[in-house]
Amino acid sequence: MDLSALNRAFSSIKEIMPKTLKTCLWLIRITVSITLAVQLLEYFKILPYISDFLGPVFSIIGLPGEASLAFVSGYFVNVYSAIAVIATLNLDVRTITILSVMILCAHNMIAETAVQKKTGSSAVRMVIVRTLSAFILGFVLNLIMPEATAAIHIKVEAAYSTFGEMMQLWLIKTLKLVLLMSILIFTLSIVQRLLSEFGVIRWLSKFMRPVLAIFGLPAKTSFLWIVANTLGLAYGAAVMIDETESGKITKEDVDLLNHHIGISHSNLEDVILLGSVGALIWWMLAARWIFAFLLVWEFRLEMAIRKKFFTFAG
Repeated sequence: MDLSALNRAFSSIKEIMPKTLKTCLWLIRITVSITLAVQLLEYFKILPYISDFLGPVFSIIGLPGEASLAFVSGYFVNVYSAIAVIATLNLDVRTITILSVMILCAHNMIAETAVQKKTGSSAVRMVIVRTLSAFILGFVLNLIMPEATAAIHIKVEAAYSTFGEMMQLWLIKTLKLVLLMSILIFTLSIVQRLLSEFGVIRWLSKFMRPVLAIFGLPAKTSFLWIVANTLGLAYGAAVMIDETESGKITKEDVDLLNHHIGISHSNLEDVILLGSVGALIWWMLAARWIFAFLLVWEFRLEMAIRKKFFTFAG
């Protein structure tokens, strides 16, 4: 690499650092607050009351009432917390798969909705879309999936017995999570800026155009689509926010993307982790890809009707 290219690279990295640090600190504050709140709810035995309340709803889609505890835990925290609950339940592969699809659609809701709102989408709409998608897919999968196979049961012993031990474990887990988040956020931001500076994103957009066209997504969103599908919304937050705030993609483009990745993101680590406790990977991927396809094209139709209406009204 010649000197001018190195200078361009260093200048690009230097330019992105302040904004990335700001985004990283914002995301860490949200993550720490949410994980602490849920940890306290779990310690004081409040989460089971929430799951008992949701039990009748889960019975409608063919899942046992205790499955709601895993969903609630994942909904407010992340896939890891949901897996910890799933591992304590005596569920068959079919039930674990349906539950996993629901969790993948609607997990880490507060933090991820905050990211989507910061990129320009409606927070209320994103929460409604992701939550309804989870339950609709759960209902549909319960109708079409083959009947149950043998149950999987992995007993996990209580990790703590006192409030002090609980807080100590929470602090250790949170510090690890914050460190991982910080490394990934800064790494992704640097990679994104360098790829943009040297024209790789433009090439990537052309290469991904046919795939994204099927899903109803603009080619400009290709890099963000890859980031969201491989690492997720939370870890890719800085890149997504930078792309939208810099005006590289329009609000309409990011709205379309958010409808897709809202229910279909983090398709590597999270899918593999849920597969490790018994969920069928093919069902987890196919169900959400198909539903994301339907969501985006429905939203495109909705936007077209809205534009036509305002044109006619004007």
